[in-house]
Amino acid sequence: MSNAAPASKPKITEIEGFGIDTIPDSARTSTPWDLFRIQFGGANTFATVLLGTFPIAFGLSFWQGVGAVVLGVLVGTIFLMPMGIFGPRTGTNNAVSSGAHLGVRGRIAGSFLSLLTAIAFYSISVWVGGDALVGAFVRLFGATDSQGLRIALYALIGLIVVVVVVYGYQFMLFVNRIAVWLNTVLMLLAVFAFSGTFDANFAGAPTELALGGFWPTFILSALIAMSNPISFGAFLGDWSRYIPNGTSNGKLMLATFAGQAMTLIPFIFGVATMTLVTGGDYVVGLIGAAPSWYAYMIIIVAFVGGLSTGTTSLYGTGLDFSSVFPKFTRVQATIAIGSVAFIFIVVGRLFTDLLGAVNGFVGAIVVTTTPWMIIMAIGFWNRRGWYSPADLQIFNKGMTGGRYWFSNGINWRAMSAWIISALLGLQFGYYPPVIVGVWSGVAGGIDLSLVVSIISAAVLYVGALLIWPEPEYAFGPKGPRIGRTAKGNIPEVK
Repeated sequence: MSNAAPASKPKITEIEGFGIDTIPDSARTSTPWDLFRIQFGGANTFATVLLGTFPIAFGLSFWQGVGAVVLGVLVGTIFLMPMGIFGPRTGTNNAVSSGAHLGVRGRIAGSFLSLLTAIAFYSISVWVGGDALVGAFVRLFGATDSQGLRIALYALIGLIVVVVVVYGYQFMLFVNRIAVWLNTVLMLLAVFAFSGTFDANFAGAPTELALGGFWPTFILSALIAMSNPISFGAFLGDWSRYIPNGTSNGKLMLATFAGQAMTLIPFIFGVATMTLVTGGDYVVGLIGAAPSWYAYMIIIVAFVGGLSTGTTSLYGTGLDFSSVFPKFTRVQATIAIGSVAFIFIVVGRLFTDLLGAVNGFVGAIVVTTTPWMIIMAIGFWNRRGWYSPADLQIFNKGMTGGRYWFSNGINWRAMSAWIISALLGLQFGYYPPVIVGVWSGVAGGIDLSLVVSIISAAVLYVGALLIWPEPEYAFGPKGPRIGRTAKGNIPEVK
């Protein structure tokens, strides 16, 4: 493919026509800078801020909380970085790209992970954006905080997010441009807004730590922070597929590293401001504790930020499920997933512990998505970055056969490695009330789920490649880096 991009980009008011089919050269108008910006804009919001409040809510001190989020973000980013290099090579999203390794039917595993992530982070974004408007109504108009008011405002935010996503990629870039600057300015101004009340020596509640001891609580906090970069794993291809093929892998990975590293701004903002909020919902409490001039800014930016995170989460899932269920268009799939996520928000707010449910969801995202990313990265390295875009689209077109058909559309080498490592990791996880693994207490409360899932995925997948070599036609002219290949003919496309 050509590296040249056309001179002009589509208008943001044009509804995106592409589904998960291969993006043609003429439509590849993005750059690594856009990949940086959409990640930073999508995460530089109050949804990320909320994740940053968990260490303090769990009883850690300010500096312990900062250490936990820095560790979580950096470790998560290391695993995320390779996930931006698939899109330019394959011209499609990461779930479809994963068909080269899990099989064109096995790629549905990536669709499941994107759905899990979308529900969690769309819910967080709508929840936080809606709470910001609740705070505005309470402080500015003297309204009474009620469940009815909250649900009405959640519905408003959710509807706006769906509208933005329906328009598609260019509209998302526009929203993220706004969110990047507005939220960055807001969070830096917090230094002045809370200079008289913030205490960096905040000690937390060392006798009331969430998991009883320091290290279990610290690691849990780091894993929650880690969920933010990991949540982008299934989605980076949604945006990098608009970058011309041939773009340097180093530039793509650097864009991801920089975009995620910048999210330490909202994370540390969350850690710091949570020390000032006592009781009640975080966003409403923060608006109440802030000086008037800053409270107005919180309301505006939390609203815009909610749109930014919500769109980046919902876009990819709507895009992907339009291929899993061919009767749905991208627009119809987006509306359907958005409706399901909104029901989750309402049920969580009215009948369950929404914060606990989110905690469980983000834990599940880390433990199940990270081994999938490990398999994808190993597969990319083993295939030397060579893919056949046409063969990746076989299942999406309702056909069978091709280079990535393997065994009835599933490559059991990669699929078995992912299923076993994800299930094994969950057995070591502790994210109540959603996940309480049977071996979660073997290390004195320290969560081993991530370590177990990563090591088992790498060992099982590489072992499977050595014992059961993949067919030679799945590779480019240079062959594999791991082991040997099996002889065979490309299954006929029917």
